[in-house]
Amino acid sequence: MNKLYLWGIIIAVAMLAATYYTLVITVGDSGKSLSEVMSGDIVNALAIAGAAALVIITTFVVIKYVRQMQDDTADGTLINESWDGIGEYLNDIPKGWAIMFILTLLWGMWYFTIGYPVNAYSQIGEYNEDVAAHNTKFEKEYASITGEKLVEMGESVFLAECKVCHGLTADGINGTAANLNKRIDTKSVKYVINNGSNYSLLGSEIPMPDRSGLFNSNTGALITDAEIDAVSAYVANGMTGAGADVFAGTCAVCHGEDGKGMEYVAPNIVAYTPSLVINVLNHGKQGVIGGMPAFNRLNDKQKEAVGAYITSLSK
Repeated sequence: MNKLYLWGIIIAVAMLAATYYTLVITVGDSGKSLSEVMSGDIVNALAIAGAAALVIITTFVVIKYVRQMQDDTADGTLINESWDGIGEYLNDIPKGWAIMFILTLLWGMWYFTIGYPVNAYSQIGEYNEDVAAHNTKFEKEYASITGEKLVEMGESVFLAECKVCHGLTADGINGTAANLNKRIDTKSVKYVINNGSNYSLLGSEIPMPDRSGLFNSNTGALITDAEIDAVSAYVANGMTGAGADVFAGTCAVCHGEDGKGMEYVAPNIVAYTPSLVINVLNHGKQGVIGGMPAFNRLNDKQKEAVGAYITSLSK
């Protein structure tokens, strides 16, 4: 027997033995027998068959081309084009490659229709179904919860989902996230004035323009840096101090004279409201600190509860 083929057989057997040994160890750690695993989800059997096929095919394809490099001589017809004096042979598609290509197509069609059809069982599909069923049961069971019970539920959800960024006491962990114990700080107000906002804080895409679209009706001119500093401090200080005239001339037309916002026009910038928190959870938000993602994994009742809890913090 040719030594190259002999080495190919030895390497293939060794790699298959290593694969089998790894499988036995993995199965042993799971507490199941090999037969139990192989007789379960067909994916396990397909994975082992695929691993064996890859080992055998790879080994002997390598052998074929090593032998070809050792023994073959160039033949065929040169194409007319050449690059820097280097020509290229006009060769037919390798028969082995064509066969493997067709077999791969046939295997793919078999896999997606008979072997493991797209509508077959999957762990992800089961998980999604279980989550949907749980959410339906959860919302039905807790639909009537209001008041302090809703706030308590919101605290539990907050500690499970939100504390990693906002901290146990919702203080924002030294500025790494928003401090939810107060509605807004100076730098956040200034950021929104300079850059505008379109984060669906009202539940729909109603943008606030950036500073290029903000006029002070008292002066008839675009808002200035000094006015931005003044009104930012005014809003962050709970609508007190200097900057009241700038707010009245520029911001009150949308946010209201008291800053509590107008329905379908602008959000409340004095205090958190449950609806405001729910909209942030639904759509996410971009601000001076960075971006907060939407929390689609929370169901509607959990979002309502978080809104109630955060609203309670600043009271």
